[in-house]
Amino acid sequence: QLQASGGGLVQAGGSLRLSCAASGITFRDYHMGWFRQAPGKDREFVAAFRRYNSNPYYEDSVKGRFIISRDNAKNTVYLQMNSLTAEDAAVYYCTADQTLILSSLRTWSQWDYWGQGTQVTVSS
Repeated sequence: QLQASGGGLVQAGGSLRLSCAASGITFRDYHMGWFRQAPGKDREFVAAFRRYNSNPYYEDSVKGRFIISRDNAKNTVYLQMNSLTAEDAAVYYCTADQTLILSSLRTWSQWDYWGQGTQVTVSS
């Protein structure tokens, strides 16, 4: 089970930190990621960690603004979001998978487990 939290309303240029707590899985054995979906748009890759690998992957538009991190001791993955813009407004989903290959990392349909989503709203 994945439980996402931390969404909310923020002004443009502000910051939010999302959290995703995992239970029922051996957290360190899973790839962990974040996707987002704005109204009328497809679910979009944001950032991810592969299991056993500390190198993060980011969607180009969030590079330099968002930071994904994971705490294996707390079974939690975080997404620190800075310099938020209206284009970042969406429902953010955390996701986990154990067998994903690198080439499928950015494809939402290849991930097995999903949290319920947390809304991020950015006001101008």
